[in-house]
Amino acid sequence: MKDIKHFNATSVADAAGKLADVDGAAPIAGGTDLVTAMRAMIYPGTPDAVVNLKTIPDLAYIREEGGNLKIGALTTVNDVAASNTVKSKWAALAEAAHRMGSPQLRNAGTIAGNICQLSRCWYYRSPFNKFNCLKKSQGAVCYALAGDNRYHSIFGARNGCVCVNPSDIAPALVAFGATIVTNKREIAAGDFFEVRVAPDKSGLTVLDKDEIVTEISVPAPGSGIKSAYIKFAFRKAIDFPIASCAAVIGNGSASICMNAVAGIPRKATGAEDAIAGQNITEANAESAAEAALSGASPPAKNGYMVQVAKTVVKRAILACA
Repeated sequence: MKDIKHFNATSVADAAGKLADVDGAAPIAGGTDLVTAMRAMIYPGTPDAVVNLKTIPDLAYIREEGGNLKIGALTTVNDVAASNTVKSKWAALAEAAHRMGSPQLRNAGTIAGNICQLSRCWYYRSPFNKFNCLKKSQGAVCYALAGDNRYHSIFGARNGCVCVNPSDIAPALVAFGATIVTNKREIAAGDFFEVRVAPDKSGLTVLDKDEIVTEISVPAPGSGIKSAYIKFAFRKAIDFPIASCAAVIGNGSASICMNAVAGIPRKATGAEDAIAGQNITEANAESAAEAALSGASPPAKNGYMVQVAKTVVKRAILACA
């Protein structure tokens, strides 16, 4: 059994310093993602140390401030889902949090952890690093391109990889135009996600090795704007989305973001253009959904995802009527 060092961070600066200075260190908060990856030994080399972020004080909160919703990085997903503050103006975000995992996972997992989680591609997650794939080994291949790609990107590869972003909360943040605050910078939610490949194995965000999410800031939608989050999964609980969509519509504007269909949350600009300024009807919601999936090019085994994605986009739009 490997001896793994464990550090309890006393501050954001302390955590960032340890991540920078300790070879093979990885951050951990709720642990619902990292622990399963370590237990399955999916990496060529398991992290040598973990830096516990939950010992950092004052990073769990939900409050309105300066016209924005402010959520501390260590706030649990369950607290986001249950918050009357979030439900009052940011319904899509509350629903996205509610649809994540099971009650046990929502009580352990943090909002920052949900948007920073690793890929769920089964080649990437294969135990004992059975497939040392492109995301983990320089010069390797994306096995899903020619392999079993039932749940992979229907909008092509990103940096050579066809994994999808699995986060429930991510599309809601992008649709609301949220900002991700770290110890180094502020990043628009739409720019926060990326498919990184070896030698970096930090996953699906633009975060540096020593960079930590500290807060999520979400602007308040104007009066008359409604929002909704719709997710399709094979199981109603404890399952990742096959396709999901967050929509924020009203006052002549529309912001629509799909997830689990591409390597990063995908803004449905075609759907936004089709529905903005319109009274929502069954017919134009259908047309907008068609526009959202324009350009989809599913691999051999997951053409069904195109229709699933169209349906969740249409339902998210109709929920904002």
